Amino acid sequence: MEKLYHIDFDDTHGASYAILPGDPGRVEKIASYLENPRFYHQNREYTTWLGELSNKTVMVISTGMGGPSTAIAVEELCKTGIRNFVRIGTCGGMALPVTGGDLVIATGAIRMEGTTREYVPLEFPAVANLDITNALIEAAKRQKAQWHAGIVQCKDSFYGQHSPDRMPAGFELKDKWEAWIKAGCLASEMESAALYIVSQILGARAGCVLNVVWNQERERSGMNNPHCHDTSLAIKTAVEAIRILIEKESQNAAD
Repeated sequence: MEKLYHIDFDDTHGASYAILPGDPGRVEKIASYLENPRFYHQNREYTTWLGELSNKTVMVISTGMGGPSTAIAVEELCKTGIRNFVRIGTCGGMALPVTGGDLVIATGAIRMEGTTREYVPLEFPAVANLDITNALIEAAKRQKAQWHAGIVQCKDSFYGQHSPDRMPAGFELKDKWEAWIKAGCLASEMESAALYIVSQILGARAGCVLNVVWNQERERSGMNNPHCHDTSLAIKTAVEAIRILIEKESQNAAD
């Protein structure tokens, strides 16, 4: 096949699993947790490394920030044969029990963004694949992580969340923020809805594990609010989850 326009590579990489950070600067660090990590390609926001887990090739590729570039990555990666996606990202906590350094495993995403509206009407939910989610939960337990599984808010505007009062639409942003909290939303991030919707439509599997950087609701309430920018625990959890999935795939093939 010809090279895909945005990721700029074809289907000869041999991977069927991909780890998706947003930040290109995190790709090499994540790949270092794989066996035989090696640089593969770079184009635009898509920096790509390859490695192995349990004798299977695994790709690590950045998606950039937000839904549009994430959707493009999933579309083009699916065309090259990848059918399993695990996003590693960061988030801000919303529910008060969610603190900096915890992991959030996103079982579903509130579609408060624009990309997925050009795929399917808003009534269709953005949900994670159950097999990948269960593998992430098992991996988090093995890492002895403090973890939470549940719904996250997926947005397009970082500053709309953090500076709503200066936005002409601030009244709507604040009202919906309070509604999400009352409904039990765990955290806020920017890519999971696009990942889940596009994967669902293309027949791929997707899951997401997030490092909690901090929680602005704990800050507002005067509670202890640790900050954590170290994504190592989320990386270890994602890598272990893929190992679990590969081993389960091998067992099923042998049965």
